[in-house]
Amino acid sequence: MWIAVTAGFISGIISGMGIGGGTVLIPILVFVLRTNQHIAQSINLLYFIPTAVIALIVHIKNKNMDFKLAVPIVLFGILGALIGSRLAVSISSANLKKIFGMFLLCMGTYEIFRK
Repeated sequence: MWIAVTAGFISGIISGMGIGGGTVLIPILVFVLRTNQHIAQSINLLYFIPTAVIALIVHIKNKNMDFKLAVPIVLFGILGALIGSRLAVSISSANLKKIFGMFLLCMGTYEIFRK
């Protein structure tokens, strides 16, 4: 249980910074706690709601929000989430794990070589 609590705390810090706590939370759920990939991603989505609300309140309070830019991104993000969630439930857990791993590898590689 302490592993899950620690993972939630560290992911919360990373989420609050806007980096993406799922990059920490999902691998811990899958590899350490042996959770199915679909369940890990679902837990991450549920976990994301309150942590995102808190972080959003802090960022709005500190005037770090451009609503004109954010609104179209949010609207199309909702559409993408509908499509992505339907796609995710049709993919096997093993393949979903591979896709998530490739995503993390691509993002990590990009960050290493970004100028």
